[in-house]
Formats: sequence, C-alpha cells, structure tokens
Amino acid sequence: MDLVELQDVIERTYGDRDRERGVSATVAWLAEEVGELAQAVRKGTRDQQVHEFGDVVAWVATLANQQGIDLTEAVQRFADGCPKCSALPCIC
Repeated sequence: MDLVELQDVIERTYGDRDRERGVSATVAWLAEEVGELAQAVRKGTRDQQVHEFGDVVAWVATLANQQGIDLTEAVQRFADGCPKCSALPCIC
C-alpha cells in the first residue's frame, strides 16, 4: 500500500470519527502511539514493533487527512536524499 492508498483507506474507515475527535486529540493519540513504539523498539518483539510502527503511520495519516496534507507531497523533499545537502548518503 502506498501513502495515497493509506490516506484514502484511513479516511474511508475513520474519517467521520477523526473529524469529531479533532486535531488536538489526534495529536495526543499520535504522541501516545509514538511512546508505545519506543517501548516496543526497546523491549518488544518484532511482531510488537511491526504493530506499533503500523499504528504510528496510521495516526500520522489521520492527522495529515485532518490537516489536508498529502503525505506523498510531504515526503517528496526526501526523494533526492538529504533535503539539506541533497546527498545520498547525507554529508552534512
């Protein structure tokens, strides 16, 4: 699944609920999921890590949808390597 597909699925699945929750609460949920990811990376199994990475990416997609941000456009600045020095690998 690419980012466009992800954002579409998230919108169709949770869009109404996400809008009711609002941006502030979505940011709080995202922060909680990042914490769970950190714990899984430190002490969890690979399956737990995969699960938490998925949750974080889904919440980022949710927040992007709420803000009207196309994630494909957002990550485009990394397409040619480092956005600062344009090198791959980064040399800054």
